[in-house]
Amino acid sequence: MYSIEPIGFIESPYKEKFAVPRQPRLVPAAGARVRLSGAANSPEALRGIEQFSHVWLLFLFDQNIDAGWKPTVRPPRLGGNERIGVFASRSTFRPNGIGMSAVEIKGVSKKGDQLYLELGSVDLVDGTPIVDIKPYIPYSDSISDATGGYAEAEPETSQVCFSVQALTMLQSRKDGLMQQQVIEQVLAQDPRPAYKKNKSDDKEYAVNLFDLNVKFRVNGNLITVTAIERF
Repeated sequence: MYSIEPIGFIESPYKEKFAVPRQPRLVPAAGARVRLSGAANSPEALRGIEQFSHVWLLFLFDQNIDAGWKPTVRPPRLGGNERIGVFASRSTFRPNGIGMSAVEIKGVSKKGDQLYLELGSVDLVDGTPIVDIKPYIPYSDSISDATGGYAEAEPETSQVCFSVQALTMLQSRKDGLMQQQVIEQVLAQDPRPAYKKNKSDDKEYAVNLFDLNVKFRVNGNLITVTAIERF
């Protein structure tokens, strides 16, 4: 019997699973950090990490573990209709609920006795448990002639515009410009179910980013942020 204890937890703008980027680095404006915990919250544990530009984060899909898993899944990149094996996918519903992401290191920070590993763009919900951190080694981890199967190319993006109310709300905030960039880059991925990609929809959607409830509508390839409210 094995047990795994988190060595830290992610702090990110994504307060729910909806609208989390499907891969890291798709929302470059959004930073994140790992709040180290327990024995891992030690300067010694991070000694030398500044030599590397990126790390692998190993984490738990903690919100999905109780839901179980199936041998086949429907990847969004295949329109959510075609089934393939779970091990030929990056589905969040897996036998052991473990994920991994290659992310950029921005530095190490400290507040009192609390250490943080500052990161670039991630694809992780706020509060995700981190179970390990490993350096990204370019000569072995980057494979120039690798093939990506059904995910060979980057996903297509949508155009995003903001209502007057939404822009006014963001302009009143200290970090409003950065938050506007994050919202735009997140919604450009069209977070709706894959089968709705580039399809008009009468429904008004909402997603929680930072401390904001962002409402939006979709008309073909145009996504309009209709309103932004604090929650």
